[in-house]
Amino acid sequence: MKHTIQSPINSGYGFSTTAKEVIENLNLQGKIAIVTGGYSGIGLETAKVLAEAGATVIVPARNIEKAQKAIDGIKNIELGTLDLMDSDSINSFAEKFIASGRPINILVNSAGIMTPPLMRDNRGYESQFATNHLGHFQLTARLWPALKKAGSARVIAVSSRAQRLGGVNFEDPNFQKTEYDKWKAYAQSKSANILFAVELDRLGKEYGVRAFAVHPGLIPTTDLGRFSLDGKVTTQELKNKDKKTADKQPVNEFKNIEQGAATPVWCATSPLLNEMGGVYCEDCDISEAVTADSLKENGVRPWAIDTDLARRLWQLSEELTGIKFNI
Repeated sequence: MKHTIQSPINSGYGFSTTAKEVIENLNLQGKIAIVTGGYSGIGLETAKVLAEAGATVIVPARNIEKAQKAIDGIKNIELGTLDLMDSDSINSFAEKFIASGRPINILVNSAGIMTPPLMRDNRGYESQFATNHLGHFQLTARLWPALKKAGSARVIAVSSRAQRLGGVNFEDPNFQKTEYDKWKAYAQSKSANILFAVELDRLGKEYGVRAFAVHPGLIPTTDLGRFSLDGKVTTQELKNKDKKTADKQPVNEFKNIEQGAATPVWCATSPLLNEMGGVYCEDCDISEAVTADSLKENGVRPWAIDTDLARRLWQLSEELTGIKFNI
């Protein structure tokens, strides 16, 4: 098994850093950013902070009315129509953007769903894998000409520390033969986000396109956990999946939305990451790699950064989406 290089760089930031603190001295005037999920939760904060730093931010949304209310009063933000569970919608959004002739300097794939009951898209693919990974894979593939055009671009895959609960089931990624487990499905999609960043960075760095995966933190005030028992993201259900970890390795628990957006924004903009990529980050730093049986809650597991598995997932994703990533 071959792994990416995962080593903290002592960024000077940490658990409590906010997105505004990360970006306070940067001027993004003239930069173009796309932020999926950019009208709620950490996606909205990410889009807002990038826009306030001068970037033109495009927020693709499934619910335009909801998105318009969320971004009302924020300068430099445009809306587009996109449903990550709908292949035609993805293609339509990308085609319109490519036709505009603009480059993309920053692409933050922040939209996602977490632990729903078993649902499938119109191709029969499990909803978490379809939304969190395959939809973003297809979107990034379709937007590749604009990323390449920028000459220097970053793609951010918003993952989760749930990657520690398991990797991609290559034999049955869509639970067609295996009994559906919402947490295994979520963990699979989040590990897939990291593997995607590993392979995209390997292929894209020749063209100035670097990729990063991030764990934003546990943020109870977003609606990501709307399918959980109380409708909020809590650590308890996640902890119950790994009781040993919860008992033996206590860590800081919750972040607010401003703190949750910090690591995506840091990865998207920090000069410290110039000439770097293909790594998993948390708390505004590159995370450490840990063993598969580690009791730590943080750190990235081997199945999420294995370069052979990253290539295998890339091939599977092209097959499932029918989209050839023409790099």
